[in-house]
Amino acid sequence: MKTHAHHRTAGRIAGMALAGVLFGLPVSATAAPNYSDWFGYGAEAAAAWEFIETPDEPLRLTIRRKGSGEPSFRVMVIYPRPSSAYDIAITKVLDVFDEKGLDIEFTVINFDRTESLGHEALEVADAGDYDLIYSMGSESTAWMWDNYRGGAVPVVSICSKDPVLLEQASAYDVGTGTNFAFTSLNTPIEVQMAYLLELKPELRNLAILVDSQNVSAVQTQAEPIARLARRRGVQVFDVAVRDPQNARRELGSLVSSTVDSMRRNDPTLDHSVFWVTGSTSVFREIRTINENSDRAPVLSVVPEVVAAGDDSAVLSIGVSFQSNAHIAAIYGADVLLERAIVGDMPVGVVSPPDIAINFRKARAIGLNVPFSFLESASTVYDYEGHPVRVDGKSLVPTN
Repeated sequence: MKTHAHHRTAGRIAGMALAGVLFGLPVSATAAPNYSDWFGYGAEAAAAWEFIETPDEPLRLTIRRKGSGEPSFRVMVIYPRPSSAYDIAITKVLDVFDEKGLDIEFTVINFDRTESLGHEALEVADAGDYDLIYSMGSESTAWMWDNYRGGAVPVVSICSKDPVLLEQASAYDVGTGTNFAFTSLNTPIEVQMAYLLELKPELRNLAILVDSQNVSAVQTQAEPIARLARRRGVQVFDVAVRDPQNARRELGSLVSSTVDSMRRNDPTLDHSVFWVTGSTSVFREIRTINENSDRAPVLSVVPEVVAAGDDSAVLSIGVSFQSNAHIAAIYGADVLLERAIVGDMPVGVVSPPDIAINFRKARAIGLNVPFSFLESASTVYDYEGHPVRVDGKSLVPTN
């Protein structure tokens, strides 16, 4: 995973401190623009793009390539709220478009999950000669699907969960026949279960950690794997956070009590696993989860939750925000350059999944990681918790 130089106000940083550690997003000391409470980006994006605040409109900004003239294309990106995941995704999109040499002007609008602001954004899109809209995050994508299906501007989803399980798309291998093309943050549940059973062939207990208010995580990540595990005779524990603002305290109690329950049929916890879904309020509390999970391994569907040091999941089987954003960027470029018709594009799925491993965590709990996992892992941290492979690239010097 790339290291990002994060642009945030002090207040926003305080609220996202652990997420900043997780995603390697240190803070810039420069004066904060008016959008910085909800929008961030990486250092590589800052080198190629300029970010322009909109006076008196803190929920809107413009992004242009440095040194470019009149843009060839205009793209709108609709956010629902702040998220470190979105920061990573937009950075990757900008990187891809910069590599392709496309002169694009982006208008980024945070509709703040408010109906009136959402409709205002769509009016701007329809009136402003935009060539493409990115719906950033599952909440934006669901809202756009309900309110802009059949609209005049093509829409590509980014950082959004499985559209088939959410009944937005009928199948993975066909297009929607509308102005929407979807990408997916999900790895097929059957694939994740196959990896999980290779890691723990005698799996007895699976505790699924999810934010109960995160509908997309519940419907596409928590419930499907729970059903599949139960069919295989695995005892499932639904560890659901009720109040995202109070997630740390809730998780401390929930994880600890779940460990006690797991020990009833697995006293050594050798056949038990904690499974962290893509709920931001949950995975940003990885330290709390680790502190209370005893020696049961903590796995995540979010590769970025596997990080340097101890505040990390031991293993991840899923789709990274960067990988998904890369597909979304390619989809967007194909639409802009008229290489594809948006309604004909199949769901953009990452395959095989992104595997990330922290061997420092594995050694601490006595977990044996199959060699096949290491062979296919895109990101690996060694026994000291230092990165030795990131985004599939070895960091170990060769002679």
